[in-house]
Amino acid sequence: MRVIILPEVVDYFLELADILYEKEYLGFEDSAIQYVKELFQDIQKKLPNKSKKKAPKYFDRYGQDMFYTSFKRNRNTSWYVFFNIYKTKDDTFYFVRHVSNNHIIAQYL
Repeated sequence: MRVIILPEVVDYFLELADILYEKEYLGFEDSAIQYVKELFQDIQKKLPNKSKKKAPKYFDRYGQDMFYTSFKRNRNTSWYVFFNIYKTKDDTFYFVRHVSNNHIIAQYL
């Protein structure tokens, strides 16, 4: 199984550490970078083994026929990962198309 994170999602992660630090969600820049790094690594390592749900139609703007799962980072924040699954005779691929958190998208789930 392989997890492939699309370039636009990678770009989001690159910006996320700055956002978390600038908006003072995390007090130190190093903490923000570590938070994002750990989230990214969790997605890469754990996504294939997580339970998944069919993504609501609202998220079709990021891709058709997607699934989603959550990664809880602390008691207040869960990150939602939206992805497609493609299977070949030799392997299964998880294409991560969108990532957001409960503070932004909870009303759409």
